[in-house]
Amino acid sequence: MSEAEVLAFGPDGLLPAVVQHAETGEVLILAFMNREALERTLQTGLVTFFSRSRGQLWVKGETSGNYLRLVSIAKNCEANSLLIRARPDGPACHTGNSTCFYRPLDPATDLPPA
Repeated sequence: MSEAEVLAFGPDGLLPAVVQHAETGEVLILAFMNREALERTLQTGLVTFFSRSRGQLWVKGETSGNYLRLVSIAKNCEANSLLIRARPDGPACHTGNSTCFYRPLDPATDLPPA
């Protein structure tokens, strides 16, 4: 097996994971997974992340009931990020929006000073 086939977790032990709606293709959320979160996702069928701010596993929907139900997982060409296709039980974003990507970028106000 070549190196490109094995998942390349970052120095922090994490991989970025983009979650896409399995039916519509809409990008729902970007979060991070460590090995344990990925294994738990595969075992339970519920998408599980590693919360960098809390330093612990986080099952999406654990509090809200808006679970992401796993359909498939693909790795990118360099095996350093994941694309997860899932069926959401409700809004993916904690704000109640269907996706976390609902705010257009305004370069005039969103870029930090150089």
